[in-house]
Amino acid sequence: MQPVLLIGFVIIACVSPLLTFTTLWQVKEWRIDRLREHLRSEGIFRQLFGLSRPAIVLAGFAGGYITLYALDGALILLAGASAAQILTRKQRFPVRTQKAITLIGASIVIDIIISFQLSAFSFQILIPLLQPIVVLLSWILFLPLDQFLKRRVMKKATSLRRRFINATVIGITGSVGKTTTKELIAHILNDQNMLCTPAYVNSEMGVAQWMLRELSEKDDQEEATLIVEMGAYCKGEIEKLCHIAAPSIGIITFIGSQHIALFGSQEKLCRAKGELLECLPEDGRAFLNADNSLCSAMENLPACPVTKVGTGGVADLEAFDIEETGAGITFRVGDQTISTALHGTHNVTNVLLAISVARHLGLPLTEIASRLRSFTPPHQTFSVRAQNGVSILDDTHNASPESFRAAIAWAKAQPAKQKILLTPGLIELGTDEDRIHRELGVQAKGVFSRVVFTSKHGLNAFKEGYNEPMEQLSPKSEPLEQGDLVLCVGRIGSGTIERLLPHS
Repeated sequence: MQPVLLIGFVIIACVSPLLTFTTLWQVKEWRIDRLREHLRSEGIFRQLFGLSRPAIVLAGFAGGYITLYALDGALILLAGASAAQILTRKQRFPVRTQKAITLIGASIVIDIIISFQLSAFSFQILIPLLQPIVVLLSWILFLPLDQFLKRRVMKKATSLRRRFINATVIGITGSVGKTTTKELIAHILNDQNMLCTPAYVNSEMGVAQWMLRELSEKDDQEEATLIVEMGAYCKGEIEKLCHIAAPSIGIITFIGSQHIALFGSQEKLCRAKGELLECLPEDGRAFLNADNSLCSAMENLPACPVTKVGTGGVADLEAFDIEETGAGITFRVGDQTISTALHGTHNVTNVLLAISVARHLGLPLTEIASRLRSFTPPHQTFSVRAQNGVSILDDTHNASPESFRAAIAWAKAQPAKQKILLTPGLIELGTDEDRIHRELGVQAKGVFSRVVFTSKHGLNAFKEGYNEPMEQLSPKSEPLEQGDLVLCVGRIGSGTIERLLPHS
């Protein structure tokens, strides 16, 4: 085969694995720690190389001892498989960001260079298998520029924020409940020149870009309220967020075990979340969930006053007469009845936190209660809907062990005859992964008539606790029936859910 033609086949063969790995790493937010934990959990070889491509390469080398055309044939087969993956629309593509485009472009250039260097040898067939390494090399090459641009964006955002001396910034963090609490507060304060971070924006870079976009056109002397969701995977990240956003109000919703594999321990996770409280000014205010012992234990961290909310203990604001109805949750605060369309009694503390913040900002409880009645839960965050005759609890935004347990408890109290659990399992739990899935299986026993895993992740450990027949999703999986209740917990695409719904 002519060298130029050979290189063309090499590049075509590289496209699919290059896009697949780039997509995976983008989902993991371009973080080495999250990528490493994913590979540890899911298996390094299969995630990086797959199964079919290494088999084709081995067959090509084996056939090369018999005929010189075997390697060429294997390379053509790899190129054909890559092209077919794209043409049949089975290929996963990364979101089209400048970073993704740059890394893909640089990786293709590296592939061409390597192909020319190996053009006189038979090792070109190995290049499609090396795409994770090629992408990592591209990332390393652009890392100094990437870090420089990030520092510049965050510096500009910090400087811009300091000009808004009349702005009140509310920082929200926790293992679960951040998005729900953020949306509750935003709904209550909707008419008060309020801005809040959009879905999935909770990192220092995301928040910095959002602030630059939203504040650049505003009068820096006007009063405004900014609600900032703050996520973290390791110590120091919330401190960076606080340096940029300068919150005067801090909320910690709940401390659990989500992403504990990245933090390293429960103690380190608590210290990381507590950075929000330590950064609050003396004239600020902290709000804590008293029902969560790890959260409540942080009350001495801030230099400012602390307000604690709860449902059954020592708290500054407490809920009584809690009830779940078909329309959501209802409870009493003092003489005022609070009703909202949120489901799950675990959400009561999130509502209490929102009420406490709104009262701190001067809204009367009667007005807060009135506004909460029109609240619509955020999409894919413990929201309930009916579709094709099936009741769906959608908690696919960002599930955790705590929200998973809450979903099972919620399902147990529902009157549906057939209850089905649909889940991919939970990720980034480190050495506690099997134990947590086993405990979830024990809790699910007797609640569900059918448990369907969309992946193998956590399936075996869950099955040990569940001790009943389970299934892994496949094209032959039986569809749901009208009248069923299905719990969708964990990252599940809407297409997967819709595929199982009965035809209307």
